[in-house]
Parts: sequence; C-alpha cells; structure tokens
Amino acid sequence: MTTRGGWVYSETVKDHFMHPRNVLKDGEVYEEDGKGDVGNVKCGDQMIVVIKVDKEKGIITDCKWQTYGCASAIASTSILSEMVKGMPLGQAFNLSPKDIARELGSLPEHKIHCSVLGDKALRAAINDYYKRNGMEDKLVIEDARLVCQCMNVTDHEIEEAVLEGARTFYELQEITKIGTVCGQCEPEATRLLNEYVKKHFAETGAATR
Repeated sequence: MTTRGGWVYSETVKDHFMHPRNVLKDGEVYEEDGKGDVGNVKCGDQMIVVIKVDKEKGIITDCKWQTYGCASAIASTSILSEMVKGMPLGQAFNLSPKDIARELGSLPEHKIHCSVLGDKALRAAINDYYKRNGMEDKLVIEDARLVCQCMNVTDHEIEEAVLEGARTFYELQEITKIGTVCGQCEPEATRLLNEYVKKHFAETGAATR
C-alpha cells in the first residue's frame, strides 16, 4: 500500500481502509430487507452486502457489509455503503465500479476491479429485496450466459471488460476476477475475449494469455 514516496492511494482510500464504515460484525443480529453474497472465500475474495429499505419511498436507509478482500476492496465497499444511504433502489442498482472509484478519489488502474464485488453484491441485495416483497416485475436479470460460476462472471461482463481495455486473460482477471478459483472457465473466457476484441477492435488482432 506504500512506496518509498509514501502512500500510493488517495487519503479517502486510506481513511476508509483504516476506518471502514458500516461493517457487519460476526454474530451481529441484523434484520436485513435484502442480502447479496458474491465471490468465493477460497480465492480470498468474498463479499456480503445487506440493506434496509424504506418500502414506502423505495430508498435504502442502511447498508452493511463483510468482505475477505484486499485493502482496496475494503475501502471501496466502505464508501459504497455510505453512498447508497438515502438513495433510490434504481439509482443504487446502477452504480458502477467507476462511480465508486471516483468517490474514493480514484484507484490505481490495476485495482479498479476491487470495487467489482461490492457492486455485484449490492445489485444482488436489491434483487433479493424485490424477490422477498413480491416485486418480481422490478427484478433486473441480465440476459447473459454465465461463464465463470465461481465468480458469477457472464459473457456480457467479459465484453464490457474488453471495451474497458482488457486484451489479455490476465487483464480480464484484473477487471472481473474470472478464473481466480478453479480456473476451468479459462478456455471459454479466452475464446470470448478474442471474439470481442475482434468484434470491437478488429485492427488490433487477437487477444492473448
């Protein structure tokens, strides 16, 4: 987290890493209205997000979380939990990792992916709230094919990663965390990566490992 020149992240990242907000403590009784659980503890990246909702207004009134990720993941989810309080469900659902990084005062490019888990877990929690309350019409379910079951990465997310600059399987992992558990999805993920690179950036040629 530091170099000879000092702390390499923003002071906001440092603050939220050293003093994370809204952490759900082990054994804490929390009667959530929605819960999202993504990732896999086997690879050191798991995220749980729980929310409370004002049902009349459709806004998030509270948000807590647990993660087994890195310092950047901790800071990202901490600030996310603050951002969504008082936010309409629809607006919160559409928050992106880039929105979170911007609120933190930026993250190094190779750490942007650390905000992905919090983003996914929040969307899962909101969908869970809709399911619990018989609001299936509000569910946002992507018409996408699951490629990595361990990290819940779809073909749409692979395409988005290519559009964000991924050109190698390693770069794809940095953005999406795909293939970081069992690795069985690597051949299909690499095939799709090459396909999307050719589709959007034909002049650059095929992607590589």
